[in-house]
Amino acid sequence: MRIMRSVLLIMLYIAVMGINPTSANPDEKQQSIIIEVEGNPMEHKKYLEKYYPFINVVATYTKLFKGIALQGSPKDLEKMGTLSFVKAIHSVQTYNTQQWFQHEQDGVNPEPVNSIDELLKDNPDIVIPEALNNTEYTGKGVVVGVVDTGVDYNHQDLKLNYTGGYDLVDLDDDPMETLEAEGMPTQHGSHVAGIIAANGAMKGVAPNAEIRAYRALGPGGSGTSVQVIAAMEQAVKDGVDVINLSLGNSVNGPDYPTSVAVNRASELGVAVVIANGNSGPDNWTVGAPATASKALAVGAFANAQTIPILSPAFEDKKIPINPMVGSVPWRLSKDYEIALGNAADLDRKIALIQRGKIPFYDLAKQAEEKGAIAAIIYNNEDDPFQGAITNDEQPVKIPVISLSKKDGEWLKKYMEENKHPYIETIYEKTEDGIAAFSSRGPVTINWEIKPDILAPGTNILSTVPGGYLPLQGTSMAAPHVSGVIALMKEAHPSWSNQKIFGAIKTTAIRVNDSKGTPLEPIVQGMGKINPKDAINAPVIIYNPSIAFGKINDYREEQTVMLTIENTSNKTRSFSFHVPKKEKGLHWNLPLSFTVKAGEKRDIPVKLGITSPLLDKGIHQGWLELQSEKNSYHLPYLFINETADYPKAVGFEFTLKPFSEEEFIYRLYLTEETQNVDVELYDPQTLIFDRTLFHLEDTKIGLNEGYVEKRKLGKPGNYLAVITVQLEDGTYESYETELVIEPGSN
Repeated sequence: MRIMRSVLLIMLYIAVMGINPTSANPDEKQQSIIIEVEGNPMEHKKYLEKYYPFINVVATYTKLFKGIALQGSPKDLEKMGTLSFVKAIHSVQTYNTQQWFQHEQDGVNPEPVNSIDELLKDNPDIVIPEALNNTEYTGKGVVVGVVDTGVDYNHQDLKLNYTGGYDLVDLDDDPMETLEAEGMPTQHGSHVAGIIAANGAMKGVAPNAEIRAYRALGPGGSGTSVQVIAAMEQAVKDGVDVINLSLGNSVNGPDYPTSVAVNRASELGVAVVIANGNSGPDNWTVGAPATASKALAVGAFANAQTIPILSPAFEDKKIPINPMVGSVPWRLSKDYEIALGNAADLDRKIALIQRGKIPFYDLAKQAEEKGAIAAIIYNNEDDPFQGAITNDEQPVKIPVISLSKKDGEWLKKYMEENKHPYIETIYEKTEDGIAAFSSRGPVTINWEIKPDILAPGTNILSTVPGGYLPLQGTSMAAPHVSGVIALMKEAHPSWSNQKIFGAIKTTAIRVNDSKGTPLEPIVQGMGKINPKDAINAPVIIYNPSIAFGKINDYREEQTVMLTIENTSNKTRSFSFHVPKKEKGLHWNLPLSFTVKAGEKRDIPVKLGITSPLLDKGIHQGWLELQSEKNSYHLPYLFINETADYPKAVGFEFTLKPFSEEEFIYRLYLTEETQNVDVELYDPQTLIFDRTLFHLEDTKIGLNEGYVEKRKLGKPGNYLAVITVQLEDGTYESYETELVIEPGSN
C-alpha cells in the first residue's frame, strides 16, 4: 500500500489586514479573496461595482482562468456566496516552495551571512550560479517573472535588476518577502531571483536580465492554487518572457488546474520553468505543475563534493553529516570520544544532542562552553532538517552538524554499549549525479518523462534578505534554467520557446552512474543542461523524450514523430543505432536520412510491443541517433498494462468558500474506478470510526463534491483511508491525516 502523508488545511479566506476607506464600517478589518467565476469576469466586475459598492474589485483574470480578486469586510464578502455566477471551487491544495531542507528552528529562518568570501572560505564546495554561464551572453533585454514568496528588492545584489511585480497574497503592488511582523518570514523568492539575475557582489546566471516578482506564497512559503494561477496570469499580462515556478504539490497528473494554466501560459508565448519537486528518490513523485506537458520541468543535479563522514570505531558503519548554517567547517583529523550533550564535562569530546525546543545556537554554545571539540544535533522527528547557529556577536567556534533521527539514535545506542565510544572522521569525494531528494517521473495518465532537464540544485549560493545563504532543492535548479533561457532569448530573439526548449534538451549531457551506466530517463530526463552548446546547437530535436504511452492490448504498435531541425549551413546525415533485440519489442526505425540546411523534418519512430512477453510496469531506455560526429541520446518510455503508480492523489477536504453549511472535497484519480470510499479511523488505535463519504460516478482526473456539515460527525484528528475499487475489481488504499475542527459539526 502506498502511503501518502499530508496535513490538510481547513481554510476559507486568503486573509490580509488593512482598512478600506469605502467600507460601510471603517473600523472593520478587511480581507482579500480571489473568486473563480462562470461566464465573463469583466461583466461580473461591472455588476459587483454597481450593486456591491463596498466591495473593492482589485483585479480580474481572463487569460489562464476566470476569476476576480476582491477586498472588503468579512460581512460584505460573505454575500458573494449567494451570487449565481460565483463558483465556490477555491482549490486549497497547498503549494510549497521546492527547497529541500527546512531552514527553520521554531519558525525562525537562519540568519544570513553578509560576506560571500566568508561562506566560500568555510565551504569550498559551494556552487556559484554564474558558473553555469559558459557563454558571452548576460540575458540583457529579457524579463523573468518569479512566482514565489516575493523578492527583497532592496537587496544590494537584486535592486539593480528588479523592475516591479505584484503581490497576490495582499493584493497590492508590493511583492516584498514576508516580514517577521507579518508571520513566518520568507527568503525563498529572493534566493531564486538571485540565481537567475543577481547583479552585485554575486552574479546570477543572467546578471543583466530583468526580474519581476509575483508573490503567490505567503508566510512560511505556502499558498493556494488560486494565488499561483493568478500570479501567472498577472505575469503574462505584464509581458514577461519567462516565468519561474519553484513550487509544487503532490498531485501527479497532467491536467491539474495549475498544470493546465501553465500550458495555457506557454500557448500565449511565455516560457515556463518549473521545479520538479523534492519527493525523491521514489518513482511517480513529480507533482503539479511540473507535470505540465508544455513546460520545462527541472530536476536537481548534485555537484561533486568532499564530505566528512563519521565512522565509529570498530563498527562497519558510515554516517554522512550535514554542517549547520553558520558553522565552522568540520575538519577533525583524529578520533574523539562522543558524549551526551547534557554531561557536565565535555572537554575534548564530541557532544551528541537531540533537537528540542532550545534554539540550535544555544545548544551548540552550551556544548562549546563545556569544552566540546564539536557538536552533533540529531532530529527528534523522521524528516531531514538543516538548522543555523549564526550569531555575529558571539559566534560558535566549534563545528556543529545535523543528523537524522535514525543516525542520532544509533550513535546514542553505540555510546551506551561502549565504555569509550570513539568516532573517526573520514573524508570521501562524492561523484556528480542526481540529488537524492530530486523527484522522479513519470507522469500518470499521459505517461510522459519528467524531469525534462537537470541543473545544479545542491549547495547553491544566492541572495536572501540581509545577505547570502547556500540552499538546496529543485527550487534552486529551476532558476538556473530560467537564467539559461534568458541567455538564449538574448542570443536568438527570433527563436520560439519550443525551439529554445528543444535546443536545451538536445544538447543536454547525459548523466551516468559510477560504472558508466546511464541513469534512468525518469531520473534525469535528457540530462544536465549545457548553455553554450544549446545556443550553438547545429541540430535541434523538438521532442527528444519519447513517450509511447500505456499498453493495454495483446499487441500494439506505437508511432511517435520526431521533429528535427538542421540549424547549420550544410546538409546533415542522420542514422539510428539499431537497439539490441529484446523479447516482446520490435523497433522500426529509419536507419538513415538527411535534413537539409535550415530544414525541419518529421521522422517516424515506431515500436511494436507484445504485452504478454514483457513484465508489467515501467519500461524505459535510450535510442541513439548519430549525425556527423555527434550522438544524440533519446530517452523512451512506455507502461505495460499497469505499474505501481498511485491511483488516487491530492485528497482535500475543506470548508466550502462563502459557506458555513457545506464542506468541499477533491480527489484526483489516475485510473477508471468502480467506486471510492473515504473512511475515518482513530489514528492511535486504528479502530474504524465512520465512513465520511462514498463515490460511484467517478472519472479520471479531478473529482469534487460537497458534504453537509451536519453529516460530518464528531470533530477530531483522524486517519483518513481512501479505498479505490478499480475496474478489474481489485482494491487499493491510501492514507492521509484529516482534521475536523471543533464547531464543524
